[in-house]
Amino acid sequence: MNTSTKQLVALWLQNKGQKLVYKEINDRETLFKNGAVYQYRSEDNKLKSAIIFRLGEERINDITKILFYFERKKFNFKHMETRKNKNEFELYIELENLDCREWTHIRAMLETLIHVDIYPRATTAKDKTEEPTNDIPEMEDVAWFPKSIGDLDNFQNVLMYGTDLDADHPGFLDMRYRKRRKLFSEIAMLYKQGRNIPKIRYTDEEIRTWGSIYTHLEEMYYHYASEKFVKNFKELQVHCNYSRNCIPQLQDVSNYLKRKTGFTLRPVAGYLSPRDFLSGLAFRVFHCTQYIRHSSDPYYTPEPDCCHELLGHMPMLADSEFAQFSQEIGLASLGCSEGDIKKLAACYFFTVEFGLCVEDGFLKAYGAGLLSSGAELAHVMNGIRNNSVTVDMFEVEKACQTQCMVTSYQKRYFITNSFQDALAALRQFASSIERPFSVEYDPYTQRVLVLDIEGKENRDENEKQAKTKKILDRYEEDQDQEE
Repeated sequence: MNTSTKQLVALWLQNKGQKLVYKEINDRETLFKNGAVYQYRSEDNKLKSAIIFRLGEERINDITKILFYFERKKFNFKHMETRKNKNEFELYIELENLDCREWTHIRAMLETLIHVDIYPRATTAKDKTEEPTNDIPEMEDVAWFPKSIGDLDNFQNVLMYGTDLDADHPGFLDMRYRKRRKLFSEIAMLYKQGRNIPKIRYTDEEIRTWGSIYTHLEEMYYHYASEKFVKNFKELQVHCNYSRNCIPQLQDVSNYLKRKTGFTLRPVAGYLSPRDFLSGLAFRVFHCTQYIRHSSDPYYTPEPDCCHELLGHMPMLADSEFAQFSQEIGLASLGCSEGDIKKLAACYFFTVEFGLCVEDGFLKAYGAGLLSSGAELAHVMNGIRNNSVTVDMFEVEKACQTQCMVTSYQKRYFITNSFQDALAALRQFASSIERPFSVEYDPYTQRVLVLDIEGKENRDENEKQAKTKKILDRYEEDQDQEE
């Protein structure tokens, strides 16, 4: 446990007349920019979670928002108090846990408190000894982002569903399904980067649901899917055991993608925030769900599931050009403003998720949202024929102004003259994003290098000079051999 955090908590408890008795619980402490969260055992041997928020004076009203989130999650409040410290307020909340596993739910819930600016810290004491410090003054105002692939363990900001299903979710009243979802959520929350993804023994009902969707979509792919998609889908059938009777294991698909394009998969509990999802792409990591939609309606899901990920996304991630493009979008998202994140996410949504292109004079789909939903794919293709669906040529500004529909069909779709045109348009937009620094990815250490603009220009110039010198040296060698 972080020393300063321990002292702070000990002081709070001392003020209450309690003595703090610690028992080490590995991986139970998470540091936040605006506070701290950890678990400990009290003198009466009860497991408790303590949370401290730091709020500026202008945000003191956000206390009510915090309490609302805790109340909605039905946590067992034991104590709450506030105190003023200089120009900020500190809110101390103490919860009593019935089970150690509640920690995963507490952490997941806290990471959704975006209204009170709770983000992981850029560095901890350990990080400071391992990573070089940044000398870019403007970085102080930049949103935190992962600098190494291991940092992906520090934030999994699930915005929708996960273990909590809304009343309109098809599986809301099915307690057996909800229990199953809890298992998948715990696997994702406990996963550490670099480990093997646990293999799942899917139930007969889950396999039947997968088989129904797989058979329906496979027939449509040869009519409506892009050439790259179909080619890679056939390879997945050969190398990753894609079939109607078998749900592929994420680790097997991850191993295949690693060999093909350098991408790997990471289990996730639900719908991630755009910033967190795009950050993963910067390291060629794709966050992928393991659970499957409810069997009552196999052709509809209000959230991403393994059918969407494995059938919709994986074939395109096996394409080297698309993989490179995906990483570029991820790198462009690191540390950029909330406004630019929203624009990047919208462009990604209307291309990678719901994009259409022209191949050999025929309209084809390459978006994962379309290619994992037979109903929406048919809706688009039939709607275009009878002119009942709005389709526009892809433009960044137009896409950014279009609402992204998550739980229903899109109101507008975008088309490009070719798949390459879509990538070019997104690359051009990504390169226009202004940041007080630039980033480069080191594939050997799997770290992101943060450079100031001047440093990048100097590096680019040095690389040009080095390449020019190599060309001149080779030319001189050829001349000497001729003589």
